Amino acid sequence: MLRYSSPSKHNAMVGQKIAHPPSTNFAAADDFEKRPVKRMKRSPPDEEDVQQLSPRKQRPSTHDGDRTVPDSDTEPDGEDLLAPPPPERKTDLETALPPIRTDKEAIAEYEATRAAELVEELGDAEGRLKARKWIRGKSSIYVDAFNLALDTVLEDESHLFNAAEIKVFDDWKALNYEAQYLYVRLFLRKTSTWHRINKLGYYSDIADMESAIKELQISRSLPVTADEAHEAPGEWEPPRDTVVEGSFTFADRSEDCITTLEEASSLLLLDELKALAKDAKVQGKNKSELLRALRKTSGKQAGLGFLKRSDTEESVTSVDSRGDSDSGRSTPQRENRDTHFLNKIMAETGPCIRLSLPVLKLFERVHLVFYRSTEWTEKSLTTIILARISRWNFPSYLVSRSANIFPSRPILLEFEASVRTQYRVDNILEFNGTPTSDTLQTVLDIFEEVFPRWRVLLAEEQRKEDSIYATGEGFYLRRLSPAWVYTRIVHKGAFVLGKFKHHAREHETLCTLLAQKLFHTSRRGDWYQRKALLEEHYMAALNPNEGRDPEAQKKHWKRIALATCEDGLQDPLTHLIFHHDLQKRITKLEKSLKVPKRSQHDFGHVRLAKPQERTFYGIQIVRPHRRSSNPAPVVDGDKSTPAIPTRRGAKTLWVDPALSPEVAKKSSPVSVEQMCLSHYRRLGWRGYHCESALLRTLFGAIMYDVLFTYVPNVFQTAYQTCPLDLHTDGFYATRIREVEERLREVANGDAGNVVSRFYKAHGETRTCVVGVDWGFDEAEVRAIAACWAPEALATVLKVLAQEYGSRGGGVPDLFLWREFEEGSLRCVSGGGGPAKMEGGGEGVGDMDDKGLIEEELDWAEKKRRRALLDSGQKGEIMFAEVKSENDRLSDTQRMWIDVLTGAGVRVELTHALASEVRVEEK
Repeated sequence: MLRYSSPSKHNAMVGQKIAHPPSTNFAAADDFEKRPVKRMKRSPPDEEDVQQLSPRKQRPSTHDGDRTVPDSDTEPDGEDLLAPPPPERKTDLETALPPIRTDKEAIAEYEATRAAELVEELGDAEGRLKARKWIRGKSSIYVDAFNLALDTVLEDESHLFNAAEIKVFDDWKALNYEAQYLYVRLFLRKTSTWHRINKLGYYSDIADMESAIKELQISRSLPVTADEAHEAPGEWEPPRDTVVEGSFTFADRSEDCITTLEEASSLLLLDELKALAKDAKVQGKNKSELLRALRKTSGKQAGLGFLKRSDTEESVTSVDSRGDSDSGRSTPQRENRDTHFLNKIMAETGPCIRLSLPVLKLFERVHLVFYRSTEWTEKSLTTIILARISRWNFPSYLVSRSANIFPSRPILLEFEASVRTQYRVDNILEFNGTPTSDTLQTVLDIFEEVFPRWRVLLAEEQRKEDSIYATGEGFYLRRLSPAWVYTRIVHKGAFVLGKFKHHAREHETLCTLLAQKLFHTSRRGDWYQRKALLEEHYMAALNPNEGRDPEAQKKHWKRIALATCEDGLQDPLTHLIFHHDLQKRITKLEKSLKVPKRSQHDFGHVRLAKPQERTFYGIQIVRPHRRSSNPAPVVDGDKSTPAIPTRRGAKTLWVDPALSPEVAKKSSPVSVEQMCLSHYRRLGWRGYHCESALLRTLFGAIMYDVLFTYVPNVFQTAYQTCPLDLHTDGFYATRIREVEERLREVANGDAGNVVSRFYKAHGETRTCVVGVDWGFDEAEVRAIAACWAPEALATVLKVLAQEYGSRGGGVPDLFLWREFEEGSLRCVSGGGGPAKMEGGGEGVGDMDDKGLIEEELDWAEKKRRRALLDSGQKGEIMFAEVKSENDRLSDTQRMWIDVLTGAGVRVELTHALASEVRVEEK
């Protein structure tokens, strides 16, 4: 198959998955058992404890062959449900912005620049004082970004908020800077939890912490509003305390809100709780045991200060016994015990502050509207500001931010509710091990509630598509429609129907999913395959035979399955990676139905070829273990000697074969990919260890005009390197006419001219375009385009256009090409001399004074190369996936190999074996 085999991957949302915000503590309300998480530090002593932003990655070196790109396949595939969580996802807006620096130094530079601007704007110290602004900490990028999001949303989309919420925003703007700064820094932690005031820090930015806290905790009144009702199918218990009404505070006081021992105990670190338990002379293995022991003991200790003279030991013991056995019943004795420990805990922690949940949820809604995603982070807030002040050249396009992406407040509220419901479904199917029959039934119940509302929204969206939206305008808007989330839930509901063997209902659901072409079009290949499988194996027994005998009934449904596969291949929205499986099923069904040979489909032109295998031998360098006192002896044996076994996936080190023995002794070892690259150079190939970098550069150069074609809603800032929908399944569907037109140009052999136009227009300014690495030489990129078979290049570009976001990993390690000389059919090596190697060495091929490698070509090879030259191809392209002894192909690597070989591109699976193993001397 050409796709992931893991069910969790089939269930993964294309593009960016919309997760439920952690601040709702929604996960805690589930009845599903979860893995214990590591205790987090509740109150960092200073803002420096906030997670540091990752530094900017260094640009790969432009040195030939030294362009190693980290293999994304080393990241967790997500197939193991107990594996570590995947890397942090980004919002669509972040993926469209350039990879700018977002570290602390970049933020400090921004704040220094803003401080200088304030000096010029406000003049002397008196002016700054009147304006309530000061220099140090008064130009925080976090507050600027927070207010930018709020101002942008209120300017265009204020209709999404009621009068009470607008009043909250007005009161926010009236807060002084220090109160805003404190709120934003706590807001970025994305949880509504208590923070100890004496450990908040931020003193370099907040001169008067007490005043800032008091201003956030002032109670403010709100106007009375009647909120509109909204649909929320599948949401059985909406989150509590998230409605802004009556009055509000920006932050809560611990003195007013912490009234129970359970609430107070959550503020204690384990060491603090142990110290309290030690004073009370109680023991326990964990926090809950310690708390139970404290409550049990407190009723027996007269010295704790709350025992009255009239209390006897028997009465205290009796009350304590009832307190342990009752379920929440309150008695004066029990309240006294709790009050004692509550006071003691609060004396230990001091006053605490917590962001008020209703206001927190309101501001999260603002950021959802601004970023068009629930996955914004601290980095999301800073990136857009830093991109704005960067000195980079961006493409020219028309900025368009739609004000009706959420047409009404009820739709926005329903979207939020649908995300919460989706989170529950994901929690059952993907994040809690193998689902049980009970949890699967829960998903099925949600599916049954969602399905009718989904059908209603489908009809509304289809009406808009037919009568309101211009071509392609509605696709990105629909990604934030409740129907988008419901479609994903229905897709997962179909999966659960299959688990329960409800195949007739599953088939009906798949037919409904395929009948619509508005939502999750990238899944259509999956739906066609599953529908055909049901028709081939199950539907004959589940439907009336209409007078047919059992065998005729089976053949009838197999013909329907065959038609389903044909429809899938003819559907322009079915992605290419699904074509191979559909073709295989067609071949199988035609054989089963005994279709005459002349009437059968012929897929010989796209039949997958296995990658050719090649073995390179080299000298492996082994670094001895630190604890090993006797290093292993040098091994010098037969060439079939494998490398010393190492942990699977571990990197191996090799001597560069391009270096002379004398130079090699003084040079650093190279990676296995670099060693193989040197061997390929000896065979006349040029190349890089760059995985997808060259592919993406070609895509950006050739598809530049398509990328920046005007489509509403996908260019929301002037600092984007690509449209917002590039990493979604909407990019191809929205621009299918433009993409196919450019692919026809490429297939007709015009790729070189398109690349030349791109470099002529943007080479001097080095415009920031997604994927384009300006470190690659223009002549090399043009040569690669000329060496690539036109039809094959068009196929690979189409795969990227359809699934750019999910095809970043798995591209073979080495990108290789070689040009043919017209006269002698020799291979052009590097042009003007030996190819440069890592470490300063040179290639060791048999080259003439023109830098050409002399090859003894047999008649068949000469004929093949002549045919390529006659077809307009100037050379050939090859990919090589390098594997040392303990490496295995991942699913994504197999997928790319299938895509490339299916397109007719040559792929080799290169094995590295050690002819000699040397132990590196210390």
